[in-house]
Amino acid sequence: MAVRLGIPESVAGVPLARRLAWVVIARVGLLFVALGAFAALNMSRGFQVGSLSQQIVLATLAAAFALAGVYGAVLRLGRGLESLAVAQLVLDQATVTVLVYVTGGTASGATSFYGLTCLLGAFLIGFRGALVAGVAGVVCYVWLAGALHTAFVRPPADQAAPIYALTGQELFYYVVVNVLVIGVVTVLSGYLAERLRTAGGRIVEAEARAENAERMAVLGRLAAGLAHEIRNPLGSIAGSVQLLRTNPALSADDRKLCDIIQRETARLNDLVGDMMDVSKPRKPEISTINVARIAREVVELSSKQGRGVSDVAVAYEGESAIAIRADGAQIRQLIWNLIRNGVQASKAGGKVEVRIEVAPDGGVLLTVSDDGVGIDPEARARLFDAFFTTRSHGTGIGLAVVKRIADDHGFRIEVDNAPGSGAVFRVSLGTRVAPEPDMTSFFPPAADSGPARNQRMG
Repeated sequence: MAVRLGIPESVAGVPLARRLAWVVIARVGLLFVALGAFAALNMSRGFQVGSLSQQIVLATLAAAFALAGVYGAVLRLGRGLESLAVAQLVLDQATVTVLVYVTGGTASGATSFYGLTCLLGAFLIGFRGALVAGVAGVVCYVWLAGALHTAFVRPPADQAAPIYALTGQELFYYVVVNVLVIGVVTVLSGYLAERLRTAGGRIVEAEARAENAERMAVLGRLAAGLAHEIRNPLGSIAGSVQLLRTNPALSADDRKLCDIIQRETARLNDLVGDMMDVSKPRKPEISTINVARIAREVVELSSKQGRGVSDVAVAYEGESAIAIRADGAQIRQLIWNLIRNGVQASKAGGKVEVRIEVAPDGGVLLTVSDDGVGIDPEARARLFDAFFTTRSHGTGIGLAVVKRIADDHGFRIEVDNAPGSGAVFRVSLGTRVAPEPDMTSFFPPAADSGPARNQRMG
């Protein structure tokens, strides 16, 4: 949801521009109805507008028609929509105040229209809209009541004077009651609008999840076929090329061609594996793992796999033993996909750095940074969507797997551009825990396990 000036642009999934258009159309319709009613009431007088109250009502209707035209013109421009909504609410409360003035003043039954405007404000811009309308209504009504009571404003000459003449107690009663009513309507309508906005957002998210689940189901069926139809031939190709490469009669150029075939065969095999991972998620099997050792092993493995752009350095920085509660295989896949993403985003000669560290509060943080082109702010919101990619040869699956694994573990992912260039992925891996008694051999001594540095990937 986009937010500007603290005002939501969407309530229950309906854009502000569309809601404003509905309000303008409804306003014009109501004005025509009011004008027709006014004409019907004056038919007996031959459509002669003689009294002051009638002149005020007619002038108010004419001003409302003019303002509706202005609202429509501003709406067509598509700019300043939040300001337009606020202006409508304030001017509507001023219009209601005119109607209250000509229909009995402080004791007029037309004060109920203040509450209707609060409902309109809640519909347009949520709780803030209801609050703006409520405050404007209270200010207008209290000012009119005070002005009439002090004779600063005289009652219409054609109205019965006793209706406007209230004692101090009567004035206090009407003001308190109407202000309370406006306040209650403001709070209730604003609360309901916020609940509706929240529920609308959840519905949109639920629809997105359902659509994604349906898409993943289709992908699962496709991936099952791919695993059988592609992996077996790929295995045969890879094995044949390995045997062919051992032939001493091959020239240097032929060996390079064999290397290219092996690298591309591995890339296709990885693609099939990614599709299987994202389409058939597995529930995490939580246990105590040494996430630092897993990260170091993945960094070392990356130097032996032909993934992404060649000649990219992958380095590990951090401790050698940090225990967390997670699924070791899935954490290995998460780190591997983040490294591969960084390598693919980097140019030859670039560097991807993997770091595992413990924060002062005991939280474990995984950081994978690269010195590639960085992330476009517009693409950041969809970065973890399946099939979304900013690269011409990307599939948009690897980071979707990362997001699914993180969500299944309850981990939080943050993405930012690195200073200067490149991207930084930070994954909060929960809290550090103590290793289990039978895991002593799983944690190598610090002296025997220096960080793996300057490994080449590709």
